[in-house]
Amino acid sequence: MRRITSPAALATFLVTTAVATGAAAQTTQTAQTAQTAADSAKVIFDSRVRYESVDQDGLDRASALTVRARLGWRSERRANLQFLIEGEAIGALVDDYNDTIHGPARYPVVADPETVELNRLQLSWTGLPDTEVILGRQRLVLDNARFVGNVGFRQNEQTFDAVTVRTRAFKPVEATYAYIDRVHRVFGDDSPVGEWRSDSHLLNLSVPTPIGKLTGYGYWLDFDNAPAQSSATVGVRLAGSRPVSPALTAHWTLEQARQSDHGRNPVRFDVDYTLISGGVSHGPFTATLAHERLGTDKGQAFQTPLATLHVFQGWADVFLTTPAAGLRDRSATAAWTVRQPPVGRSAVLSLSAREFHDADGDIRYGREFDASARLVVDARWAVEAKVARFDGARPAFADRTKVWVSLEHSF
Repeated sequence: MRRITSPAALATFLVTTAVATGAAAQTTQTAQTAQTAADSAKVIFDSRVRYESVDQDGLDRASALTVRARLGWRSERRANLQFLIEGEAIGALVDDYNDTIHGPARYPVVADPETVELNRLQLSWTGLPDTEVILGRQRLVLDNARFVGNVGFRQNEQTFDAVTVRTRAFKPVEATYAYIDRVHRVFGDDSPVGEWRSDSHLLNLSVPTPIGKLTGYGYWLDFDNAPAQSSATVGVRLAGSRPVSPALTAHWTLEQARQSDHGRNPVRFDVDYTLISGGVSHGPFTATLAHERLGTDKGQAFQTPLATLHVFQGWADVFLTTPAAGLRDRSATAAWTVRQPPVGRSAVLSLSAREFHDADGDIRYGREFDASARLVVDARWAVEAKVARFDGARPAFADRTKVWVSLEHSF
């Protein structure tokens, strides 16, 4: 034990100890408050009104004004058990668009069909230390949603009939395992591709390191009625940040994965995925450069069928399915966070530019520019406007411009 040999050192020691103890107590109290809130009963409601316009070469201009509402209830946790039920309804006030079910084919796709369905129905159990087991229809998002996500951008989110086990019992390792029996996709129950029958296993393990969070994962997907989407993906991801000066912080992400055929997929293939991303933050400003490559093997490209795809390869959603020749996406993104805007609680402005080629960089697919502004008014209200402009290498990829304006409310 360190000896304290002077009054000044003693005073410093006592102040430091008091501050550290107070901070630890505050952190513990905050965690306990959050846990108490999570264990209490709650009515769940969120809604979004959104206008989406799509102007695509060769098609009539699409206009969609849709309304999404979710209403549910979460019980109080008793005997380590907690129940949750949530319904979802999507309606169209303006329906001049192809909703993927009824067409019309002369319009571009806006994948927000009208539907009323059960969104979540789950039972969770926390009877083991630092462990939660969730059974039923649930929301499932892993890491940055590049491989598994809820597609929260669309009005009808993607949920899963699954059993999920999350545990921190083997600290510092965090582990998630999920078995998926059904995938309820954004296209709704009336769509022939709205549900995938699944026999899939997901494993995700992460641990903190001095240079960032290190994650290893394996996703074995097998779909009875979508065999071409069945695959086995094994990969590793490192994401971290570090201050380089009092005002500047560097951040980075490195990821590598290997995907091969699995289950009912009739095609044999082995393809790679690579992500290299780095950037800096200075106060409210963040800038990032990224290189993402989805490889190909004999015309079979790396696919991520359960991902929140709108977040990746540009908001115009041109590459929801990776082209047969693979994909290389090089991007530059800048964001500015306004902490105290003239109106509201906070605002975020972002800009990005992307250049798309095939996996080898020989064939140009096009370029895209995206911009958004999001204003959080208060704890319940938010407003967002976005625009995406894709200039494609025709005739393979048509030019298109998409605009979104949305109003969100939740409690």
